[in-house]
Amino acid sequence: MSDRIQKGSLAIDQQLYNFIQNEVLPEVGVDSEQYWQNFEKIVKEFQPRNKALLAKRDKIQTKIDNWHKENPAKNGIFDKAKYTQFLKDIGYIVPEGDDFLIETQNVDDEIATIAGAQLVVPVRNARYALNAANARWGSLYDALYGTDVIDETNGAEKGKGYNPVRGAEVVKYAKNFLDNNFALADGKYADVTGFKVENGKLIIAQGDKTTALANPEKFAGFVGEASNPKGILLKNNGLHLEIQIDPTNPIGKDDPAGIKDVLMESAVTTIQDCEDSVAAVDAEEKTEVYRNWFGLMKGDLQDTFEKNGKQLTRRMNPDREYTTPDGGKITLHGRSVMLLRNVGHLMTNPAILVDGEEIYEGIMDALITPLCSLPDLLNKNTLKNSRTGSMYIVKPKMHGPEEVAFTVDLFTAVEQALNLPKNTLKVGIMDEERRTTVNLKECIRQAKERTIFINTGFMDRTGDEMHTSMKAGAFVRKNDMKNTDWLNAYERWNVDIGVKCGLRGKAQIGKGMWAKPDNMKEMVATKSNHPKSGATCAWVPSPTGATLHAMHYHETNVMDVLDQIKDRESAKLDDILSIPLASDTNWSDEEKTKELENNIQGILGYVARWVDQGVGCSKVLDIDNVPLMEDRATLRISSQHVANWLEHGVVTAEQVDDVLKRMAKMVDEQSQDDPLYIPMANDYNTYAYNAARDLIFKGTVQPSGYTEPLLHKARLDLKAK
Repeated sequence: MSDRIQKGSLAIDQQLYNFIQNEVLPEVGVDSEQYWQNFEKIVKEFQPRNKALLAKRDKIQTKIDNWHKENPAKNGIFDKAKYTQFLKDIGYIVPEGDDFLIETQNVDDEIATIAGAQLVVPVRNARYALNAANARWGSLYDALYGTDVIDETNGAEKGKGYNPVRGAEVVKYAKNFLDNNFALADGKYADVTGFKVENGKLIIAQGDKTTALANPEKFAGFVGEASNPKGILLKNNGLHLEIQIDPTNPIGKDDPAGIKDVLMESAVTTIQDCEDSVAAVDAEEKTEVYRNWFGLMKGDLQDTFEKNGKQLTRRMNPDREYTTPDGGKITLHGRSVMLLRNVGHLMTNPAILVDGEEIYEGIMDALITPLCSLPDLLNKNTLKNSRTGSMYIVKPKMHGPEEVAFTVDLFTAVEQALNLPKNTLKVGIMDEERRTTVNLKECIRQAKERTIFINTGFMDRTGDEMHTSMKAGAFVRKNDMKNTDWLNAYERWNVDIGVKCGLRGKAQIGKGMWAKPDNMKEMVATKSNHPKSGATCAWVPSPTGATLHAMHYHETNVMDVLDQIKDRESAKLDDILSIPLASDTNWSDEEKTKELENNIQGILGYVARWVDQGVGCSKVLDIDNVPLMEDRATLRISSQHVANWLEHGVVTAEQVDDVLKRMAKMVDEQSQDDPLYIPMANDYNTYAYNAARDLIFKGTVQPSGYTEPLLHKARLDLKAK
């Protein structure tokens, strides 16, 4: 640990202090002494409240554990009515108040009214952060050509160079998409030979004939000369796309209309993540997180890297300008509107001490990330993020209304310290803990002037489901979780509550991540269910995924879906409290071993990169060598599942250790091309291996089943060595 700077009772790591003192404060015009005095005051006020909330979590969990011991389930069945009343008696489920509508104001259209893909990316990685910011627009041709959406059959293989057979399939697919969503009055896009604009109308040539859009309202503008445009801007369900025209382009020269690409408005919003996809355990790593966010908010973040032997520098894209049909000008945002996910309430961080004690990382994030957002909030940048003067902070892993109220109070204190208008700091509520789910309406009420987002997260929510009910019995196999009553009710309940609380047109209702970044054909075939369910945004793991998922929001008008949902029967609390217990545990030894292998291989593959390399989100090969996007949420469910089976005697400690050693060898083999990878199977005693083992064998006593305490300790120990 480097030297510390003393500010009152605060002891700040030199590296973090220098960043704030020398880079941030002069840029944003905030007085140093005043800032640190306010910082100390807020920490002193909120540190004890944070500690008390965590103690309440533990107290409630102990009561639930004891109830399950005293009321054991039989064949997976328990007295749900008695259980529900118990949860109300202990304050786990709070009384539901009168109906209300959120009152959030000054929200950008991208969050309030435009439904679209949402990209989630670790902000600690500058290159990924920039890719995400720039993912507002993406090439449909590239997204199709480079993924498995287009089959590699009948000569359409990807290969090393450009394959015109595959290219033709891409063009065919894209024009079919245009036919379905921007239909022509006559004919198909395959017959189009040219475009021009006359008297504010789009004229589409088909040889010696002309036609128009079946719905002329979908024509939004153009690039270049009206008589010979280089681009045609279309709009549907609030989303734009640009048909790009260039007959001299290698692709455009073979197209009857000279079309070289279809540029899609893709990741309308991005969550720049400080949390589950990030490994940041100390001042050095937190400073990287904050510095990148500061660069995004100034609009000048850039990253230079080598690709295919060339030095490339990535910067943030400018806005896009078009001529409107009537000859005016329109400017469209060139970048995703960025939300920032701060960390939750649990962890402390050694970057700053107060009276010798580590401060809570969530309080630190709340005090530093808005400071870093001031260039945007005070209009000191050229590339805007929010055009309404808001900062969007997604807050994860809150347990119930009290913890949401804590966040709201903390944000109010930070606004006062930074002289920001009240409710500048908006709140995204992650509905990923069961105490938040069952009290979701009351959670939103606590932040009704700040709520801009609620969403479901299957992995964390399942991890919390299992830890909360750890003593109830053995859970079903992991893949069977997806078909259980509680999960379907939970996904539905989230949208029902969101609609009833007036989020439509004011805030996002989100759905979870597509975790298989190389399986885009499957994503295109299935993720359409998210907008159809009423999700105004859903998470994707890459800019390419965002471009492909954007097609679903042209196919489904989510606002219409939400209007229909408001009249349906709501999901039932009774179903949400259906714990996914196995009716029996008479699985074969082969089935048990396969379940252990699947879980443990994923645990080891992820933890090795987290602990040894500080990589919080990575594409990890699963047991079948399929790449999966893994973060701490996927780790939480896997580790809690094995811990549960150990707890209830489904498997033995010896079986688990045997699988750990065999899977360590497998992960070592899968990772042999990674020069930074540290093999685990040489002595089964690396920091990563021991952390993975602890996540299982100490899983039942981890707070809420979270993985952070053990991961942070292992990485800090490794760095100290």
